[in-house]
Amino acid sequence: MPYVYLLLCNDGSFYAGWTTDLEQRISRHAAGKGGRYTRAHLPVRLAYAETLPTQREAMQREWALKRCSHEEKCRLAEAWQSRQ
Repeated sequence: MPYVYLLLCNDGSFYAGWTTDLEQRISRHAAGKGGRYTRAHLPVRLAYAETLPTQREAMQREWALKRCSHEEKCRLAEAWQSRQ
């Protein structure tokens, strides 16, 4: 199942990505083997995740998240965390 996610980096910035194996992808990011951006901003933690029906929709949602402001990402992460 495709997921889109936001990671909160050590410096307070967010990283948006998509994957079909969320646990493995988060582990790779945390180990410094994920994206170049997260390697430079360790440690990271999962701030938000959602499942989508198709890979295409996950990729489109990732693109939309990357275009969100930092404030919008904070609100999204806070709302998601309160439901966990």
